[in-house]
Amino acid sequence: MKAFFLLLVIFVLAASAADVSGTWKAAIETPNGAMETTFQFKVDGNKLTGSTSNQFMGDMPISDGKIEGDDLSFTVNASFNGNDVKLNYKGKVSGDQMKLTLEIPGRDRTIEMTAKRA
Repeated sequence: MKAFFLLLVIFVLAASAADVSGTWKAAIETPNGAMETTFQFKVDGNKLTGSTSNQFMGDMPISDGKIEGDDLSFTVNASFNGNDVKLNYKGKVSGDQMKLTLEIPGRDRTIEMTAKRA
């Protein structure tokens, strides 16, 4: 019985999602200079929602967001210069820091960034 209880506690701790609710900020260098992106996350169980904003594309909602343990993923549907673009983010949380990888379908490169809790 004690072994079962211990396994149950370990499972619950491993399955719980990281606390990413709130504001996070990341900056990347672009050909047009530095671009700061602000992420506003809301977590409900394993569901991740919220928004992201930056000076080039404005405020955009997060969709298809999920968080499992320290791993998260979400999509942002953006419009840039009249073109619709689907931005796919994947990341890993470690305390007040988050390593994110941005993938744009149809492009052969990814963008790495580090977000910090604001």
